[in-house]
Amino acid sequence: MFVRPLTLAAALAAAPALADEVNVYSHRQPELVQPLFDAFTAETGIAVNVAFVDKGLVERLVAEGDRSPADLVMTVDIARLAEIVAADVVQPVDSEVLAANIPAEFRDPENRWFGLTSRARIVYASKDRVSDGEVTTYEDLADPKWQGRICTRPGTHDYNLALASAMIAHHGAEQAKAWAEGLRANLAKKPEGNDRAQVKSIWAGECDISLGNTYYMGEMLADPEQAEWANSVRIVFPVFEDGGTHMNVSGVAMTRAAPNRDAALKLMEFLASDEAQRIYAEVNHEFPVKPGVARSELVESWGEFTPDNLNLMDVAIHRAEALKLMEEVNFDG
Repeated sequence: MFVRPLTLAAALAAAPALADEVNVYSHRQPELVQPLFDAFTAETGIAVNVAFVDKGLVERLVAEGDRSPADLVMTVDIARLAEIVAADVVQPVDSEVLAANIPAEFRDPENRWFGLTSRARIVYASKDRVSDGEVTTYEDLADPKWQGRICTRPGTHDYNLALASAMIAHHGAEQAKAWAEGLRANLAKKPEGNDRAQVKSIWAGECDISLGNTYYMGEMLADPEQAEWANSVRIVFPVFEDGGTHMNVSGVAMTRAAPNRDAALKLMEFLASDEAQRIYAEVNHEFPVKPGVARSELVESWGEFTPDNLNLMDVAIHRAEALKLMEEVNFDG
């Protein structure tokens, strides 16, 4: 069931913890995670109570401290996962199941968070104005040949900061700054809107390529208005010159308070199972992190690529540097 944040917190503060339930604070929209929780409850009999927390999740956990009713946090983007680790509101989890099912690059080295799905930060390219093979690397996006042809959401958004952080991890701050300057010089318009808005701009002829996350293609195709935008582009998987395609994750972590720890661990392990990974792949148009679990038919149609093998915590440590870099080059100005 879905319970609004204040209702959940108030109700659970007034009642003792029960062994047959798990309480989740989620950054993810309820409709994206509810099918998973329904399957878990059907299999185990353990109820899952979800509080959708759009903003202030870390601050809430810090304020609640050991009295927090939350057992698990589910969120997107490595920056948010790193934030809950830095705030010391989660605990390490020792699980043979999670260690076996989730590759090392998609979990915290100290087991404080675990990736559940991955997504690639790719290029959407006009089918009419960009040839096959014309886009190959992220570094190439700074080439003057793309002047006036690129659209993107703000450079200070988490998704683009993660890409810039990975660029720093690969090449160092100086080269990453030169890349950001070159990319900015190639923009067709001021960075604004979300990833889907950039695809709309390609469809409208305002630019030829844009940066975006893969799963937005699935979301656009499911929307009658946006399907026309989606059908005007194709997905291209650029790579770093010394690596693969930039990846990010949605993930889960157990709170330090975790009043229902055993049940919460069962849910974490279920989310890394074949069944849950398949549900995620179908509902969210994302890549399963568990090896051997098939992608959805739509996601499979986007083609094969080589994921970058940087551990995402190695990306997260450069976030502050990436933000400073984007501000110095006035990327969004």
